[in-house]
Amino acid sequence: MIQKEVLLTYGAVYKRYKAGEILFMEGDTPRYYFEVVEGCVKVLNINDEGRSFVQGMFWGGESFGEPVLFIDEPYPATAMAHSDCLVFRIIKEDYLKMVHDFPKIMESFIKLLSRRLYHKTIISRELSGYGPEHRVMTILETHKKRSVPDSNLRCMIELTRQQIADLAGLRVETVIRTVKEMEKKGLLEIKDRKVFL
Repeated sequence: MIQKEVLLTYGAVYKRYKAGEILFMEGDTPRYYFEVVEGCVKVLNINDEGRSFVQGMFWGGESFGEPVLFIDEPYPATAMAHSDCLVFRIIKEDYLKMVHDFPKIMESFIKLLSRRLYHKTIISRELSGYGPEHRVMTILETHKKRSVPDSNLRCMIELTRQQIADLAGLRVETVIRTVKEMEKKGLLEIKDRKVFL
């Protein structure tokens, strides 16, 4: 997360989005740097049949869509407000000037991109050739690592069954059935319809 004062100095503005509102569409020309202040934004692809595959979900303090600001390519996915949210938005040229003026921001950005690329590689490997249980567990464990640094602590997974399905490339019915089977095996716990790992 870039310090609020630095973003504001370089022309960032707050923008509110309602749940379901589009921030940018796949194929659009990149014009802004985005950083979530509150709420959640999901970045997804939608196929010809209308099925979506969620590339990532971004919460307060996380940025998204920035890699294409450095290259002359359109957005490869669509960004949509998952919930009502407040987002910092800064014009592309001002963002590029800011990262040029602050090498530490560029260094942080390179680390962030490296983490995301590593994460995408792991997720792709884990989801490509395995069944639903393995895919669901991969999504749950990845979310837990992101939420709780200590893997020994129990964590409530704040993803809906539909979000898990979108992230794992499965149908929601498959996720519901798989989560129930995983609970029977003692791999997770369900309490008040929430998943704990």
